[in-house]
Amino acid sequence: MHASYVNPVLKQLRDQQVRFAPRDKKIEQVNRAERLLAEMEKERTYSYEYLCYRITDYRPDSTQPVVMQGSDAIHDLRLFVEDVSDAANIPVQDAGEPVHTVEELSKLFKVSTKTIARWREQGLVSRRFVFEGRRKRVGFLRSSVERFMNQNEEKIKRGERFSQLTDVEKVEIVDRARRLAAAGGCPSEVARRVAKRMNRSVETIRYTLRNFDQQNPHEAVFPDQTGLLSDEQKQRIYQQSKRGDSVDVLAKRYCRTRTTVYRVLNEVRAKRILELPLEYMHHESFDVASNEKEFLGPTPMPETPTRKLRSPSGLPPYLAALYEVPLLAREQEAHLFRKFNFLKHKASKLREQLHPTSARTTEMNEIEQLYEEAVKVKNEIVQANLRLVVSIAKRHVSGTEDFFSLVSDGNMSLIRAVEKFDYSRGNKFSTYASWAIMKNFARTIPEEYKRRDRFRTSQDELFVAQADQRPDSLGQEVVQNTLEKQVEKILSQLDERERQIIISRFGLDHSQEPLTLKEVGEEMGVTKERVRQIESRALTKARQVALTEHIELPD
Repeated sequence: MHASYVNPVLKQLRDQQVRFAPRDKKIEQVNRAERLLAEMEKERTYSYEYLCYRITDYRPDSTQPVVMQGSDAIHDLRLFVEDVSDAANIPVQDAGEPVHTVEELSKLFKVSTKTIARWREQGLVSRRFVFEGRRKRVGFLRSSVERFMNQNEEKIKRGERFSQLTDVEKVEIVDRARRLAAAGGCPSEVARRVAKRMNRSVETIRYTLRNFDQQNPHEAVFPDQTGLLSDEQKQRIYQQSKRGDSVDVLAKRYCRTRTTVYRVLNEVRAKRILELPLEYMHHESFDVASNEKEFLGPTPMPETPTRKLRSPSGLPPYLAALYEVPLLAREQEAHLFRKFNFLKHKASKLREQLHPTSARTTEMNEIEQLYEEAVKVKNEIVQANLRLVVSIAKRHVSGTEDFFSLVSDGNMSLIRAVEKFDYSRGNKFSTYASWAIMKNFARTIPEEYKRRDRFRTSQDELFVAQADQRPDSLGQEVVQNTLEKQVEKILSQLDERERQIIISRFGLDHSQEPLTLKEVGEEMGVTKERVRQIESRALTKARQVALTEHIELPD
């Protein structure tokens, strides 16, 4: 069943007919829908009531009329015909007229199967039939094909003209592609350049090369083209896109089309959204749509304004900054917790409908925006309660405890408490948070004592009296900075491709481990032997730069 319906009402109609309509009714509605398609125009608008009546012979009970653009309605009705015929389980011999498969149409019109797929998108109505008693396949009634031919004569002639490649042209295409591939070109770039030279479509060139490689595996133009990207490669594409690499650069680097790169970026982004922590404390008022404006409104002002406290003199900067954030009144606290959980509720509901392979950018933008707003609200609650952590840490600090370590540990308990607090019970958050922080201190402080006792020895005084023989960390930092500047100076003398290979091969980026020759080649779209040659040339150039600039290289 198709999931790419533009109009939800037509998808709902499809679901109803698939589930509840008898088989004869399904076939009748498929025929009526196809007749309706032949009459529709893309530029007009159509009401759902009219479409439903033409297909099912009854008018829907709807209080508000739904109107849709003709192009969208045509797209959805074509899917409706295929889905409902699929559910009817029609044997091909019961079709009542000859049925053509995709391959048969391809041979009949002398076009590629890709062209047939495009014709389907442009109005060629297809159905699903049961072939050979068990297998379901897409088929085209002869009457459907003839109707499409009458309405699209020029389109069919153009498809035939561009698909009639002579054997000489095919040989020339393969030869040109082989020369470009040997020079390091990736499949998408090669197809584009050959298409421009031969005055053919890119799809025709790609189809010709793919057929040649399949029929001649030992002489293939692109023998190492694997087709599917691994999850690791998809993650790498997404990370490089986030670092600023354009879609064009990524398409060339990974030998893919721009469409493929966009699809990978959406898929990885959708998977990350599915991993967002959207657990929340549910309340029945969240399901009432009219409450949304109130829940997402501004934080109310307290009935009695809170007095701003002056920070005591002599406090460390972190503690002094806490006094700049006012405490929350009860009504403000309740509003923020309700808003925090409602935002995550909305994001969670939208995420339930998200699928990585068909996720839309608008849907993902909305979910991420809701999540970011929820995080901002949570941070506002946390910042207003940081003084509570400090006051509890003061009561637990001792001569052997680090006060700021306790504060840091307590802050983590406070953040977890915000996630778990049920505001609808009417309790103050400070009461719940105090219990959570003290419970954590009661668990972690005895553990710290046990750890210290375990490693205490009778030679403590001897260790204290010994001189500190540890290396000078400041000196090491100075040496490291000097080395980094020298490396950067050498890299600046290399060209872009040499610099990229040296950084990837020796892990100079600090964000990833050193890569093998093969991995670097896959990133850049060249063979590993070519990477080795460029690396050797770059290292020779680097040594010459080091000698010229009097830079000392490590042994």
